[in-house]
Amino acid sequence: MHSSTQSVEKKKRVLVAMSGGVDSSAAAILLHRSGYEVVGVTMKLWDSSALANADSTKSCCGAESARDAKYVCRKLGAPHYTINYASEFKRDVIDNLVGEYLSGRTPNPCIRCNSYLKWGELVKLADQLDIKFISTGHYARIDRLNDGEYALLKGHDEAKDQSYALWGIQRQLLSRTILPIGTMVKGEIRQLLRDEGFGFSDKPESQEICFVPDNNLPRFIKESAEKSGIAIPEGYIVNRDGTVLGKHRGIPFYTIGQRKWLGIGHTVPLYVKSFHNDRNEVVVSEKDGLLSRTCIVSRLNWLAEKPLQHYEQIFEVKIRYRHLAAPASCELRKDNSMHVAFKEPQRAITPGQSAVFYRAGRVLGGGIIDVAE
Repeated sequence: MHSSTQSVEKKKRVLVAMSGGVDSSAAAILLHRSGYEVVGVTMKLWDSSALANADSTKSCCGAESARDAKYVCRKLGAPHYTINYASEFKRDVIDNLVGEYLSGRTPNPCIRCNSYLKWGELVKLADQLDIKFISTGHYARIDRLNDGEYALLKGHDEAKDQSYALWGIQRQLLSRTILPIGTMVKGEIRQLLRDEGFGFSDKPESQEICFVPDNNLPRFIKESAEKSGIAIPEGYIVNRDGTVLGKHRGIPFYTIGQRKWLGIGHTVPLYVKSFHNDRNEVVVSEKDGLLSRTCIVSRLNWLAEKPLQHYEQIFEVKIRYRHLAAPASCELRKDNSMHVAFKEPQRAITPGQSAVFYRAGRVLGGGIIDVAE
């Protein structure tokens, strides 16, 4: 199932990460249909009861979701386990998110979760159970190329493609990964579950940050900082020449490109352009001030062998999940970071976000944006 033409050896075992949502449920069903011996696991990543106003139907770690995952496995005749990874998730995802925001950066916790939990802890579990393959419900594809190398590709559903969030996994794990729904669109997934008689086929999408189910990220950051004894000071909002325009609530509560909730009046709309951490200032500008042509990307991870065969390469570079990948000249520097120069200026290049390098729909690798220039 790595590619549409690859035959499936009957009864190979596969460990499926099952959140209880429609996508991972469909993945398990498709693998079962293809002759795989499915073993389902729900990774309990955080305490969904911690917030009284959280909607359990939108939580990937709620009791209802775990029940749905177990129900799917029972109908397939497959074993299902719920395993607590809350401490690992806090260490590798939550603590990183809070630390990055406190530093004036905007992280992507889903990418960390994929790299450290699903392609980290889940792989460890598969090894303990002597299971070769792992699988998830991501909208992306893995194909084996003519030279035997495995390639991570965009999902067919452009609106749902999640290949951007998978750049951080280890390249050697591609051959052990099966992504069954990468050739499908969402409507087909829901219809598959209806056809199989599952009553939750219309379950709503999970939200972007699963461990902040009330969607109040500033509250979450503030409370997390307070638990660590860290106070978040207020400061000034300034324009590019340093003129004070108002006060901010704390740098961690803002992100590059933000327009709403600035609390300042002006004759034209203003947006967060950057931060002066040393002076505790939020810098704002008009919309054109958000444009940058270059950035530095570090902590690189490559999913293709020898992607930089020459000193300089032209890649399509995606700088956030909803960004349309844009052509850029990419040059590897002596410190193993990447200098990225876009052909056209890009809006709101944001430190802490991921830059992912594509060519012809293939993910070659990615890294973390350090600075926009």
